[in-house]
Amino acid sequence: MEPVRAKKHLGQHFLKDENIARKITDSLSLPCDALLEIGPGTGVLTKYLLELPVNKFLAIDVDRDSVPYLKKTFPEAADNFIEGDFLRIPVDQLFEGPFSVIGNFPYNISSQILFRVLDYRNQIPEVVGMFQKEVAERIAAPPGSKTYGIISVLLQAWYDIEYLFTVSEHVFHPPPKVKSAVIRLRRNQVNALGCDEKLFVNVVKTAFNQRRKTLKNGLKSFKFAPDERLDQLFTKRAEQLGIEEFIYITGRVIQQKAS
Repeated sequence: MEPVRAKKHLGQHFLKDENIARKITDSLSLPCDALLEIGPGTGVLTKYLLELPVNKFLAIDVDRDSVPYLKKTFPEAADNFIEGDFLRIPVDQLFEGPFSVIGNFPYNISSQILFRVLDYRNQIPEVVGMFQKEVAERIAAPPGSKTYGIISVLLQAWYDIEYLFTVSEHVFHPPPKVKSAVIRLRRNQVNALGCDEKLFVNVVKTAFNQRRKTLKNGLKSFKFAPDERLDQLFTKRAEQLGIEEFIYITGRVIQQKAS
């Protein structure tokens, strides 16, 4: 079995440690009815996933060379491999019900993959993935952390996130200049935020786009009705607020009328 390619922006790096592939697989919660692997490459992770007791397994890769190779390598599972782009394909047509997501994700689109997961959050109960270490830390960061940001808030609003383990650059050939990490996202019990969710995203992005400023200045483009709690919150910076506080602020927003 050839080692799987790592992320494109790192150049041509290959995961060579079978123990890491097994460890990623073991991080997935079972039972799991359906599973989608994103970016299987040459299948170092895939071969372990095919051993899992799932009713439906699919692997999708945008690389034209990958899918024919996988079909040849795993002929008994040839129909499980799809050439396509997870960011574009209507994945809800691939699975009628819930499905988990797993992968050694391409670093250059890893954040986009998770925002796509958010689009299907009511169908995706769990994600296990390998990311660049700095990105993984940002996703899992708690309020008050310097790495806590937009992606932290938007994902943590819907998922409980665990930083599982760090992956050394030496398990790749040739070794990249950065470390990797595996995280797990599990869908929480939130069905609705209790506010305008599009506005929530706008408020979070606006607040963190000026993260060095207090919210009084960072959110001055919005119009707010007088509120004692807002006065207290507005003395803080975006990185100091939890999900519930962003929800509260969103609920108090009165958007300015278009001039």
